Amino acid sequence: MTIPMTKAARQARITDLLQRKAVRSQPELAKLLAESGVEVTQATLSRDLDELGALKLRADDGSLVYALPGEGGDRIPLTRTGGGGETPAARLHRIAEELLVAAEASANLVIVRTPPGAAQFLASAIDHADWESILGTVAGDDTILVISRDPSGGQAVAEALLRVADRRG
Repeated sequence: MTIPMTKAARQARITDLLQRKAVRSQPELAKLLAESGVEVTQATLSRDLDELGALKLRADDGSLVYALPGEGGDRIPLTRTGGGGETPAARLHRIAEELLVAAEASANLVIVRTPPGAAQFLASAIDHADWESILGTVAGDDTILVISRDPSGGQAVAEALLRVADRRG
């Protein structure tokens, strides 16, 4: 039996699935949705993933899985340590290594570049790492504005972000 769903309800279900499972493909996601009674066409699913800002990140086993930008570390981690998950610092390192393209400073501001669609995901990891020197972030599609607490601390923050991503020693 199929459940008629509004777009918002369908996207909420997709979000829930992507938070709980490592989904590698659209057909796999469509199957998971169908198992829960939600039938969706490939075109609709593709549009939903685009609107949700889903992107693919590399898992420990080398496969690509869907991930969503968002608040906190409540998204399914792609790397787990022990049984308790990863720390915010480890999560930032993993995500920055994959997504940080460049970081450039001016006064207390840092502009961070990412691939298209990845800025919110990386900004969330930066925000949740609780760096005392970072006041906060503002993310667009492929650019993040990072604001340093120190009026002249942008360069130090940019260098630290690049070190976290292993771009500079």
